[in-house]
Amino acid sequence: MRAMTYSRYGDNSVLEMTDLPRPKVGPGQVLIRIRRSSVNPVDWKVMSGGLDAMMDAHFPVVPGWDVAGVVEEVGPDTPEFSPGQRVAAYARKMVVSGGTFAEYVTVPAEFAALIPEAVTDDVAGALPLTGLTARRSLDALAPTADDTVLIHAASGGVGYLACQLAVATGARVLGTASEANFPKLEALGVVPVRYGEELLERVRELAPDGVQAVADFSGAEGVLETTLAVLRDGGRHVSIADPAVEDHGGRWLWVRPDGDGLADLLARVERAELTLDIDRVLPLAEVAEGFRLSQSGEARGKIVIDVER
Repeated sequence: MRAMTYSRYGDNSVLEMTDLPRPKVGPGQVLIRIRRSSVNPVDWKVMSGGLDAMMDAHFPVVPGWDVAGVVEEVGPDTPEFSPGQRVAAYARKMVVSGGTFAEYVTVPAEFAALIPEAVTDDVAGALPLTGLTARRSLDALAPTADDTVLIHAASGGVGYLACQLAVATGARVLGTASEANFPKLEALGVVPVRYGEELLERVRELAPDGVQAVADFSGAEGVLETTLAVLRDGGRHVSIADPAVEDHGGRWLWVRPDGDGLADLLARVERAELTLDIDRVLPLAEVAEGFRLSQSGEARGKIVIDVER
């Protein structure tokens, strides 16, 4: 099968198109013929060696953890799925190796979710990591209609979805972003707040009594200090970017593969309750360009990889 791989840690220059054997499919597993994947910052951070202290890598590594495609084969005792069904999954495994920038990937059945007919491959392939991260964050914060929620990096891939999930709870949502992204947030019912200098003062002006919940999808310098300054006593806060939150009563979150959670998100997309921003779709051979766009911040939405091209 065609696969984009790297045989050592490094920058985008280590990526190369390779021909690899098709993955085997074992008990309780699903072999997916991949139609779409998408780029996430973790992909190039892992490639640089950023998770080497946490996860072993088996070279050559196929990067990529998002997948939308068609069930090619199921392993023994896998009654949940049948060949020919469209499925999506967050395909992270315990070892960095067989990812989704390839023609096939095998995942445990509990990672996968059926894609509703009305949801496109592009959207399904862009949703798993960012969507499940946003969902896990909101589950941890458990906002109610009586709460004010502050979301740092609200216009980013995870933040944009988290804003929609938070608004759906009835909570008042404040979201930090650049002024260029204010209309995007306002269309969701979010109160935008310009990040940068004097962010604390701007949040206090909008929420003089503080906020009940904060989600940090930025990890930028000063974000934790702002969070702690505006969080009410007994408030909840989470971060996907700064483990130091755990020293201050917060929770450092890592997304988990979750087929049931992904099915819920896909159903919300089908009902037009959740939308994604897709910046562009690139062929498999241009994964390095996708990484560059992600690294530079040029992309204004998800970068989808069309594995069939």
